[in-house]
Amino acid sequence: MKKMKFKLILILLLFNGTALASTEARIRAASLQDVDALVTMVRELASYENKKPEEVLLTADKVLQHAFGKEKYFQVLLAEKDKKPVAYALYFFTYSAYKGAPVLYIEDLYVSEPYRHHGIGTAILSHLKNLAKERGCCRMEWHVFDWNKPAIQFYQSLGAALRPDLIQVRLEGP
Repeated sequence: MKKMKFKLILILLLFNGTALASTEARIRAASLQDVDALVTMVRELASYENKKPEEVLLTADKVLQHAFGKEKYFQVLLAEKDKKPVAYALYFFTYSAYKGAPVLYIEDLYVSEPYRHHGIGTAILSHLKNLAKERGCCRMEWHVFDWNKPAIQFYQSLGAALRPDLIQVRLEGP
């Protein structure tokens, strides 16, 4: 079965005042000490998405270079329970020329299996919502596979809109 992505745009969550649930997980920016845990969770997400292990090219060195190096290409929020990383959001900022404002783009949002349905994903999105507001973003957006019905239902429950009129375009390699 061909896996397709639809673009989700979370405009309502940012600006309609929807209250998001809280959780007892601690949400914080990732640090250098979290690099290995992040790589592990990225591999868990890839497995959930039925990707082959050899398709995951992210390494600790790449995280150090791209998230903590001179040029920071992305940032990471981690959720901790009992001082153990259990979820993450990898995000960066882009720009909407039409709106004339920044956009917070979420590349990955992942919660480890035993910690799902405890409000952690909601708490991470709430934290990102606040960050997007602070940075003057017009929206948050991300992709979700069309077969990932639990994620789609979760996002829609928060007011996110599926945008099937937008088709992802990708050109591999430089």
